[in-house]
Amino acid sequence: MDINLNKIIYWISTIVMCLVFAYSASMYFRNTEMVKGFFTALGYPTYIVIPLAIAKVLGIIAVLTKASKVLMEWAYAGFLIDAVLALAAHQVAGDGGSLFSIIAIVTIIISRIFYSRVYR
Repeated sequence: MDINLNKIIYWISTIVMCLVFAYSASMYFRNTEMVKGFFTALGYPTYIVIPLAIAKVLGIIAVLTKASKVLMEWAYAGFLIDAVLALAAHQVAGDGGSLFSIIAIVTIIISRIFYSRVYR
């Protein structure tokens, strides 16, 4: 595949992935009590809401800056774990919020695959 097409796919998927996690983090910061209510209803501890939001922001920075390959890999792993758990939580809750989780999972996988193709 053409290197320019690989870059386009990488950047589109990475930007969408980062937007999904930025939106999620902003919800955690702006509507903390509402999010804590969801966490409580699903049996998750509420004390992880703000640290999780901070981790999402730091993960976005790690992926976009590529300053440390190790941190970037951990960010991708953390994003995937978060998105899979969110998908399961939304399915259990039946709240119709699964779409963002599915978008996140797909874009994480595409972004990581095309990162390897673009930045060997």
